[in-house]
Amino acid sequence: SNLQRAVQTAEVILQNNTHCSGMEMVLEPLLRERGFGVAEGRHKEDLKNMANAAGQSCRDYTPPGGETLDQVRLRFKKFLKLLFKQILDEYGSSAQDGSAEEGPPGTAAVALDISSNNSAFDGLQGVPVQVLVVSHGAYIRVAHKHFVEDLMCALPAGVKVSQLLSPCPNTGVSRFLLTLSQTESGTVLSAARCIFTNRKDHLPAAE
Repeated sequence: SNLQRAVQTAEVILQNNTHCSGMEMVLEPLLRERGFGVAEGRHKEDLKNMANAAGQSCRDYTPPGGETLDQVRLRFKKFLKLLFKQILDEYGSSAQDGSAEEGPPGTAAVALDISSNNSAFDGLQGVPVQVLVVSHGAYIRVAHKHFVEDLMCALPAGVKVSQLLSPCPNTGVSRFLLTLSQTESGTVLSAARCIFTNRKDHLPAAE
């Protein structure tokens, strides 16, 4: 996201992660937090009161002038389409070699972290392309929902859909392993698997 708090988090990651040496940070407006219209910048309690007055849950309520959840999902779908095309354009041939996920020619395995931080390397062994996406809580929940409901993403053993759709903790991280294919009609996602969700064990334990 190109919002300041996401940029600051990404800068801290780049400064403290030795694996990020020389990595370029790209500021992407499509990853901005959900727009809350007249409630933008106000206390969450104000949003809850507005939702209660409208007879809706705070999570599903759209304030006047705000983005609907479907509009946020559309933004994320646009981001994925651009990301997938860029990955295969830049890394397609090299990403096919040594991939952790075997596939036909024209495929590439990608590890996608949707988070406010980066942590362990689970699921990254042999994956040639890794992407860290730093965004915001409400946006991340919509992204997770798109993976599960639209892309039929496989979940880790014992993980329920409700866990994936629960609020993402500050600096929490979720990891997805994606397999892309290049077809005559363009780049498509041929497989999606969640490695872990909303992980926060990289955070210092509370005293």
